[in-house]
Amino acid sequence: MEAIKAAILSGRLKPGEMLVERRLAEELGVSKTPVREALIVLARAGLLEMSRNRGTAVRQLSFTEVRYIYEQRALLEPWAVRAAIGAPQHRFDEAATALHDADKHGGDGRRAEQALANRRFHRAMYRACENSFITGTLDGLQDLTALATTGVLWENWPTWEEESREHWAIYQAAESGDTDLAERLMREHIERSIQRLRSHEAPQV
Repeated sequence: MEAIKAAILSGRLKPGEMLVERRLAEELGVSKTPVREALIVLARAGLLEMSRNRGTAVRQLSFTEVRYIYEQRALLEPWAVRAAIGAPQHRFDEAATALHDADKHGGDGRRAEQALANRRFHRAMYRACENSFITGTLDGLQDLTALATTGVLWENWPTWEEESREHWAIYQAAESGDTDLAERLMREHIERSIQRLRSHEAPQV
């Protein structure tokens, strides 16, 4: 499952692309049974769409669906970052490494790799939060965000440099132990994306 998931999140398997169990099994060197089981799990996670008539395809998210994902993150992630800063074993070394990687990939134009590095950054910022229900939910939302980033967001606005500055500010606030500032900056960071998404949604008729 992890190999298929990595291919989806990296953009090697693109939104809307049809997945054939036999072909995937041959590429991975396994039988069709574990591939079928993996596809079911990934569909439940929201990364794939399964249909009797069309088969299985990588999910193509709409602007509205991506906004819904970000709205959930806006409710949970700032709180989780605050909780992580207050946790006894909190460390943000991995977050800094992820930011350096994201900046490198952004400068090289490797957007899929940058999206995965940004995912690692966000995960590293809240991972010390002791509420596993919250972190588990956020992990799933980060997967959907990575899918949305390569399939929807960066095709419509190149924001990686601005986002990098925001990420570094969040990291620096957390590293200094300023819980109020880190929480506020994370919320504002996510809400900016929500506003951009709203501006691109189709008008209701």
